[in-house]
Amino acid sequence: MAFKVAVVGATGAVGREMLKTLAERAFPISDVVALASPRSAGQQVSFGEDRVLTVRNLETYDFHGTDFGFFSPGAEVSAIHAPRAGDAGCIVIDNTSQFRMDPDVPLVVPEVNPQVLDKFAARPDWRRIIANPNCSTIQMVVALKPLHDKFTVRRVVVSTYQSVSGAGKEGMDELERSTKATYVNDYGKPEIFTKPIAFNVIPHIDRFMADGATKEEWKMAVETRKILDPDIAVMATCVRVPVFIGHAEAVHVEFANPAPLEKARAALRHFPGIIVFDERDDGGYITPFESQGEDAVYVSRLRVDSTVPHGLAFWCVADNLRKGAALNAVQIAETMIARGLMDRKAA
Repeated sequence: MAFKVAVVGATGAVGREMLKTLAERAFPISDVVALASPRSAGQQVSFGEDRVLTVRNLETYDFHGTDFGFFSPGAEVSAIHAPRAGDAGCIVIDNTSQFRMDPDVPLVVPEVNPQVLDKFAARPDWRRIIANPNCSTIQMVVALKPLHDKFTVRRVVVSTYQSVSGAGKEGMDELERSTKATYVNDYGKPEIFTKPIAFNVIPHIDRFMADGATKEEWKMAVETRKILDPDIAVMATCVRVPVFIGHAEAVHVEFANPAPLEKARAALRHFPGIIVFDERDDGGYITPFESQGEDAVYVSRLRVDSTVPHGLAFWCVADNLRKGAALNAVQIAETMIARGLMDRKAA
């Protein structure tokens, strides 16, 4: 089977990465359409090595006959157009925060909880919307899943080091401007971030909530529980760093059961989507720079955390535009095809 695909938000950083990922993985496509806002209609975007797509207007596009819609246009836009696409029979895989905590929408990382796709697709009232988790949540739950299966995760304390591409192309542009301005002592006023981002770190991603946490930190906690286990406690501190692409996390985990280090290492090594690179020597770890363009979630600095019973700590890195967004979305569609769920749709 081949499928008609629409990429919504095609001119943004994640949209372009989705088009690139679909082409690189030879996704079975009969036709591909690039969609964006009216002001972006008419622009051109690349698809594969030799195709250029002219961007069409999302607001006037008819989703009837479109099999998959990969959405990354912003939550407010998805709130309007994702249900419209679902009503037309299109399977929407939405990369925004709009539907993630909706109990009627599956939140999926294919290596971790693919079985929920079967459950939702079998429901007669299924909305045909699947949510892609937050980029930082994705890489963390991939790393936690094999450990949870063996030792049962009770509590996670995580500090993130998130690249500016998590704020889109505008965030990347601001880092470039801010870096150049620093060298001429003309800092200007930040537009995307709350403080200057060049040569700085900012412990603030998304808006503040009543308890002092930010929305990004809240997302990591509630999404981890929805995807992995509702009994896991998560304490997150999310920090923006002056890196263009690639998120890193320092993760401390407390388990319900003893978690011998070598058994944990073996579980991680044998889990799909994870590469363990942990040499305990100078350079024997992966940094965000090295994760760029890579599909894997990298785990380094694996060690015992002796401050809690049954504790481990590790360093986790992934390309946030790929596994943290575009790749995970494409893998969801691939999983639906492999599990025969698109056969059911066709029937």
